[in-house]
Amino acid sequence: MPVFNLMAVRRTALGKQNAAGRHQYRVPAVLYGHGITNQNLEVNERELLKIYRLAGASSLVDLKIDQAAPIKVLIHALQRHPVTPRVMHVDFYQVKMSEKLQTDIELNFIGESPAIKELGGILVRALDKVKVESLPGDLVPTIEVDISALQTFEDRIRVADLKRPAGLTILDNAEEIVATVTPPRSEAELEALSGKVEEDVAAVGVVEKPVKEDEAEEPATETAAPPTKEQS
Repeated sequence: MPVFNLMAVRRTALGKQNAAGRHQYRVPAVLYGHGITNQNLEVNERELLKIYRLAGASSLVDLKIDQAAPIKVLIHALQRHPVTPRVMHVDFYQVKMSEKLQTDIELNFIGESPAIKELGGILVRALDKVKVESLPGDLVPTIEVDISALQTFEDRIRVADLKRPAGLTILDNAEEIVATVTPPRSEAELEALSGKVEEDVAAVGVVEKPVKEDEAEEPATETAAPPTKEQS
């Protein structure tokens, strides 16, 4: 399993004082976890995004704070600016390697489905992640879903069919559908979709809500399910 390393420094600036740091690609962060004191930190935005693209929210990251020894964390939540891709804040969850935890792992769809390639069907992904329980050292970035098993429109891939890595327990209902393939639309359906819908625009009233100049926009948040511990 790859090792992901990220540097952090302790942060003294709080609240609006963080604005200057963001202009210099420094992202305010909080470190928390079971049985530890919360710490205010700061990380380099470009390094953070590079690690997040590789590790996601379910792979361990070695977080080195100042000159201290690295600690094992999960990237729990990224708050992004509502308009730009800039990161406004990040949460790190410190794990204990001897304690099981519960978190979400994203599904990675691979392979080629005969029902799509040969029959012209459309892939329907009913799930994009599953909830798992494991020791932190058994976590993986993604779980692969091989859609080559979908040979007809009647075939289904269920949670029970997923090949889970060793040490992982999938907590979702085993019979829940992960993916299926639906038949292509008929010519009649396509004609109906391409037909123009006549609408009396003049009869539709438009109400414009005045926007206050000082009204702030809420940041968009990418968050994983909060890790919950289970005593091993």
